[in-house]
Amino acid sequence: MRRVLVTRPLHDAQPWVQALRAHGLQAQALPLIAIGPCRSAESRQALAATRTAAQTPGHYRAIMFVSGNAAQYFFQSNPAQPHTHKALLAPDTRAWTPGPGTARALRNLGVPDDRIDGPPPDAAQFESETLWQQVHGQIRPGDRVLIVRGDTPSAPAADTPSATTAGAGRDWLAARLGEAGARVELLAVYERQLPQWTAEQRALARGAAADGTLWLFSSSEAVANLQQLLPEQDWHAGRALATHERIASKALQAGFGMVLRSRPALDEVLASIESAP
Repeated sequence: MRRVLVTRPLHDAQPWVQALRAHGLQAQALPLIAIGPCRSAESRQALAATRTAAQTPGHYRAIMFVSGNAAQYFFQSNPAQPHTHKALLAPDTRAWTPGPGTARALRNLGVPDDRIDGPPPDAAQFESETLWQQVHGQIRPGDRVLIVRGDTPSAPAADTPSATTAGAGRDWLAARLGEAGARVELLAVYERQLPQWTAEQRALARGAAADGTLWLFSSSEAVANLQQLLPEQDWHAGRALATHERIASKALQAGFGMVLRSRPALDEVLASIESAP
Protein backbone atom coordinates (compact mmCIF):
# COMPACT_ATOMS: atom_id res chain seq x y z
CA MET A 1 0.00 0.00 0.00
CA ARG A 2 1.42 3.39 -1.04
CA ARG A 3 2.09 5.81 1.81
CA VAL A 4 1.30 9.50 1.39
CA LEU A 5 2.41 12.24 3.78
CA VAL A 6 0.02 15.20 3.90
CA THR A 7 2.05 18.27 4.82
CA ARG A 8 -0.71 20.83 5.34
CA PRO A 9 -1.26 22.40 8.79
CA LEU A 10 -2.75 19.77 11.07
CA HIS A 11 -6.42 20.81 11.02
CA ASP A 12 -6.26 21.21 7.22
CA ALA A 13 -4.44 17.91 6.79
CA GLN A 14 -6.92 15.69 8.61
CA PRO A 15 -9.75 15.88 6.00
CA TRP A 16 -7.22 15.01 3.29
CA VAL A 17 -5.87 12.11 5.33
CA GLN A 18 -9.38 10.75 5.83
CA ALA A 19 -10.27 11.13 2.14
CA LEU A 20 -7.07 9.44 0.97
CA ARG A 21 -7.53 6.59 3.44
CA ALA A 22 -11.09 6.13 2.19
CA HIS A 23 -9.55 5.41 -1.23
CA GLY A 24 -7.20 2.75 0.11
CA LEU A 25 -4.06 4.81 0.63
CA GLN A 26 -1.84 4.75 3.70
CA ALA A 27 -2.15 8.47 4.37
CA GLN A 28 -0.62 10.23 7.36
CA ALA A 29 -0.38 13.87 8.45
CA LEU A 30 3.09 15.36 8.85
CA PRO A 31 2.47 19.11 9.16
CA LEU A 32 5.16 21.36 7.76
CA ILE A 33 3.42 24.59 8.79
CA ALA A 34 1.97 25.43 12.20
CA ILE A 35 -0.94 27.90 12.27
CA GLY A 36 -2.17 30.13 15.08
CA PRO A 37 -3.82 33.53 15.61
CA CYS A 38 -1.80 36.74 15.51
CA ARG A 39 -0.84 37.34 19.10
CA SER A 40 0.01 41.04 19.37
CA ALA A 41 -2.49 43.48 20.85
CA GLU A 42 -2.01 45.68 17.77
CA SER A 43 -3.05 42.82 15.48
CA ARG A 44 -6.14 42.06 17.55
CA GLN A 45 -7.18 45.71 17.53
CA ALA A 46 -6.68 45.94 13.76
CA LEU A 47 -8.81 42.83 13.27
CA ALA A 48 -11.66 44.19 15.41
CA ALA A 49 -11.65 47.52 13.55
CA THR A 50 -11.53 45.83 10.15
CA ARG A 51 -14.43 43.50 11.00
CA THR A 52 -16.55 46.57 11.72
CA ALA A 53 -15.47 48.18 8.45
CA ALA A 54 -16.30 44.98 6.57
CA GLN A 55 -19.91 45.22 7.82
CA THR A 56 -20.22 48.88 6.77
CA PRO A 57 -21.87 49.42 3.36
CA GLY A 58 -19.65 51.18 0.85
CA HIS A 59 -16.40 50.60 2.70
CA TYR A 60 -14.88 47.63 0.84
CA ARG A 61 -15.60 46.65 -2.73
CA ALA A 62 -14.20 43.20 -1.98
CA ILE A 63 -12.32 41.19 0.61
CA MET A 64 -9.92 38.57 -0.68
CA PHE A 65 -9.26 35.65 1.67
CA VAL A 66 -6.00 33.95 0.72
CA SER A 67 -6.98 30.62 2.35
CA GLY A 68 -9.52 28.87 4.49
CA ASN A 69 -7.38 29.82 7.48
CA ALA A 70 -7.69 33.49 6.54
CA ALA A 71 -11.49 33.19 6.46
CA GLN A 72 -11.60 31.24 9.73
CA TYR A 73 -9.41 33.61 11.70
CA PHE A 74 -11.05 36.73 10.25
CA PHE A 75 -14.55 35.69 11.35
CA GLN A 76 -13.60 33.55 14.35
CA SER A 77 -15.15 34.58 17.68
CA ASN A 78 -16.93 37.56 16.15
CA PRO A 79 -18.98 38.67 19.18
CA ALA A 80 -21.38 40.88 17.22
CA GLN A 81 -22.79 38.20 14.96
CA PRO A 82 -24.70 35.91 17.41
CA HIS A 83 -26.38 38.78 19.28
CA THR A 84 -27.22 41.30 16.55
CA HIS A 85 -27.70 38.93 13.60
CA LYS A 86 -25.75 41.46 11.57
CA ALA A 87 -24.37 40.10 8.32
CA LEU A 88 -20.75 39.03 8.30
CA LEU A 89 -20.10 41.33 5.34
CA ALA A 90 -21.81 44.46 4.06
CA PRO A 91 -24.33 43.69 1.29
CA ASP A 92 -22.22 45.42 -1.36
CA THR A 93 -18.94 43.69 -0.42
CA ARG A 94 -17.79 40.67 -2.39
CA ALA A 95 -15.79 37.79 -0.89
CA TRP A 96 -12.95 36.65 -3.17
CA THR A 97 -11.21 33.30 -2.93
CA PRO A 98 -8.31 31.64 -4.77
CA GLY A 99 -10.05 28.27 -4.89
CA PRO A 100 -12.91 26.01 -3.79
CA GLY A 101 -11.42 25.15 -0.39
CA THR A 102 -11.53 28.77 0.72
CA ALA A 103 -15.00 29.19 -0.77
CA ARG A 104 -16.18 26.17 1.21
CA ALA A 105 -14.74 27.64 4.40
CA LEU A 106 -16.60 30.91 3.79
CA ARG A 107 -19.89 29.11 3.17
CA ASN A 108 -19.41 27.08 6.36
CA LEU A 109 -18.88 30.33 8.27
CA GLY A 110 -22.13 31.79 6.95
CA VAL A 111 -21.17 33.85 3.89
CA PRO A 112 -23.86 33.33 1.21
CA ASP A 113 -22.68 31.48 -1.87
CA ASP A 114 -23.91 34.23 -4.21
CA ARG A 115 -21.52 36.68 -2.54
CA ILE A 116 -18.40 34.57 -3.19
CA ASP A 117 -16.21 34.90 -6.29
CA GLY A 118 -13.38 32.59 -7.30
CA PRO A 119 -11.92 30.49 -10.10
CA PRO A 120 -14.37 28.09 -11.77
CA PRO A 121 -14.22 24.44 -10.65
CA ASP A 122 -12.54 23.41 -13.91
CA ALA A 123 -9.84 26.10 -13.75
CA ALA A 124 -6.35 24.91 -14.64
CA GLN A 125 -5.09 26.32 -11.33
CA PHE A 126 -6.65 27.73 -8.20
CA GLU A 127 -4.66 30.91 -7.64
CA SER A 128 -4.75 34.69 -7.64
CA GLU A 129 -4.09 34.92 -11.38
CA THR A 130 -7.18 32.84 -12.17
CA LEU A 131 -9.25 34.73 -9.60
CA TRP A 132 -8.32 38.04 -11.23
CA GLN A 133 -9.72 36.86 -14.54
CA GLN A 134 -13.10 36.46 -12.82
CA VAL A 135 -13.22 39.66 -10.77
CA HIS A 136 -11.23 42.40 -12.51
CA GLY A 137 -14.43 43.86 -13.98
CA GLN A 138 -15.73 44.64 -10.48
CA ILE A 139 -13.02 47.18 -9.71
CA ARG A 140 -13.33 50.92 -10.26
CA PRO A 141 -10.71 53.57 -9.41
CA GLY A 142 -10.86 54.44 -5.74
CA ASP A 143 -12.37 51.14 -4.62
CA ARG A 144 -11.00 49.65 -1.41
CA VAL A 145 -10.00 45.98 -1.46
CA LEU A 146 -8.86 44.15 1.65
CA ILE A 147 -6.54 41.14 1.40
CA VAL A 148 -6.81 38.92 4.49
CA ARG A 149 -3.67 36.84 4.88
CA GLY A 150 -1.27 35.10 7.20
CA ASP A 151 2.03 36.32 8.51
CA THR A 152 5.38 34.67 9.15
CA PRO A 153 6.72 36.61 12.15
CA SER A 154 10.08 34.85 12.21
CA ALA A 155 10.66 35.15 8.47
CA PRO A 156 14.29 34.53 7.45
CA ALA A 157 16.53 36.89 5.58
CA ALA A 158 15.67 37.59 1.95
CA ASP A 159 18.29 35.25 0.51
CA THR A 160 17.13 32.14 2.42
CA PRO A 161 14.84 29.54 0.87
CA SER A 162 11.52 30.33 2.55
CA ALA A 163 11.74 34.12 2.28
CA THR A 164 10.40 34.19 -1.26
CA THR A 165 7.80 31.42 -0.99
CA ALA A 166 4.91 33.05 0.88
CA GLY A 167 2.59 35.64 -0.64
CA ALA A 168 3.64 35.48 -4.30
CA GLY A 169 0.03 35.28 -5.50
CA ARG A 170 -1.13 37.85 -2.95
CA ASP A 171 1.52 40.34 -4.06
CA TRP A 172 0.68 39.74 -7.72
CA LEU A 173 -3.00 40.44 -7.04
CA ALA A 174 -2.20 43.57 -5.04
CA ALA A 175 -0.16 44.85 -7.97
CA ARG A 176 -3.02 44.26 -10.44
CA LEU A 177 -5.47 45.99 -8.10
CA GLY A 178 -3.15 48.97 -7.81
CA GLU A 179 -2.89 49.19 -11.59
CA ALA A 180 -6.71 49.24 -11.76
CA GLY A 181 -6.80 52.18 -9.37
CA ALA A 182 -7.92 50.33 -6.25
CA ARG A 183 -6.65 51.06 -2.75
CA VAL A 184 -5.33 47.83 -1.29
CA GLU A 185 -5.21 47.05 2.42
CA LEU A 186 -3.48 44.01 3.92
CA LEU A 187 -4.55 42.43 7.20
CA ALA A 188 -2.71 39.54 8.85
CA VAL A 189 -5.08 37.44 10.96
CA TYR A 190 -2.98 34.32 11.57
CA GLU A 191 0.66 33.38 11.89
CA ARG A 192 2.56 30.63 10.12
CA GLN A 193 5.30 29.05 12.21
CA LEU A 194 7.86 26.31 11.80
CA PRO A 195 6.26 23.24 13.45
CA GLN A 196 7.83 21.68 16.51
CA TRP A 197 8.35 18.07 15.49
CA THR A 198 8.54 15.18 17.91
CA ALA A 199 11.36 12.67 17.65
CA GLU A 200 8.90 10.25 16.02
CA GLN A 201 7.92 12.79 13.37
CA ARG A 202 11.56 13.55 12.62
CA ALA A 203 12.31 9.85 12.24
CA LEU A 204 9.27 9.44 9.97
CA ALA A 205 10.47 12.27 7.74
CA ARG A 206 13.99 10.90 7.46
CA GLY A 207 12.69 7.47 6.51
CA ALA A 208 10.24 8.95 4.01
CA ALA A 209 13.11 10.60 2.16
CA ALA A 210 14.02 7.34 0.47
CA ASP A 211 11.43 4.60 1.14
CA GLY A 212 8.98 5.38 -1.68
CA THR A 213 6.68 7.57 0.39
CA LEU A 214 4.94 10.29 -1.62
CA TRP A 215 5.07 13.77 -0.06
CA LEU A 216 1.94 15.80 -0.86
CA PHE A 217 2.94 19.48 -1.00
CA SER A 218 0.30 22.23 -1.24
CA SER A 219 2.60 25.11 -0.31
CA SER A 220 6.07 26.24 -1.31
CA GLU A 221 6.56 27.36 2.27
CA ALA A 222 6.05 23.76 3.41
CA VAL A 223 8.95 22.65 1.20
CA ALA A 224 11.14 25.45 2.55
CA ASN A 225 10.24 24.51 6.13
CA LEU A 226 11.17 20.90 5.43
CA GLN A 227 14.61 22.09 4.37
CA GLN A 228 14.94 24.00 7.64
CA LEU A 229 13.78 21.05 9.73
CA LEU A 230 16.13 18.59 8.00
CA PRO A 231 18.90 20.80 6.58
CA GLU A 232 21.36 17.96 5.89
CA GLN A 233 18.87 15.53 4.36
CA ASP A 234 19.53 14.17 0.86
CA TRP A 235 16.27 14.16 -1.13
CA HIS A 236 17.49 12.66 -4.42
CA ALA A 237 15.41 9.51 -3.76
CA GLY A 238 12.44 11.52 -2.50
CA ARG A 239 9.10 11.49 -4.28
CA ALA A 240 6.65 14.39 -4.20
CA LEU A 241 3.30 15.49 -5.59
CA ALA A 242 2.87 19.28 -5.85
CA THR A 243 -0.43 21.06 -6.43
CA HIS A 244 1.09 24.03 -8.29
CA GLU A 245 3.98 24.55 -10.65
CA ARG A 246 5.67 26.97 -8.24
CA ILE A 247 5.53 24.32 -5.52
CA ALA A 248 6.92 21.72 -7.91
CA SER A 249 9.82 24.02 -8.75
CA LYS A 250 10.57 24.49 -5.05
CA ALA A 251 10.55 20.72 -4.48
CA LEU A 252 12.95 20.20 -7.38
CA GLN A 253 15.23 22.92 -6.02
CA ALA A 254 15.18 21.12 -2.67
CA GLY A 255 16.53 18.04 -4.43
CA PHE A 256 13.50 15.76 -4.78
CA GLY A 257 14.26 13.22 -7.47
CA MET A 258 10.67 12.79 -8.68
CA VAL A 259 8.05 15.53 -8.57
CA LEU A 260 4.55 15.02 -9.97
CA ARG A 261 2.07 17.83 -10.61
CA SER A 262 -1.68 17.91 -10.00
CA ARG A 263 -4.48 20.39 -9.56
CA PRO A 264 -5.45 20.60 -5.86
CA ALA A 265 -8.70 18.67 -6.35
CA LEU A 266 -9.13 15.34 -4.60
CA ASP A 267 -10.00 13.30 -7.69
CA GLU A 268 -7.01 14.63 -9.61
CA VAL A 269 -4.64 14.16 -6.66
CA LEU A 270 -5.87 10.56 -6.40
CA ALA A 271 -5.37 10.00 -10.11
CA SER A 272 -1.82 11.36 -9.93
CA ILE A 273 -1.00 9.16 -6.93
CA GLU A 274 -2.41 6.07 -8.59
CA SER A 275 -0.46 6.71 -11.80
CA ALA A 276 2.82 7.42 -10.02
CA PRO A 277 5.58 4.93 -10.94
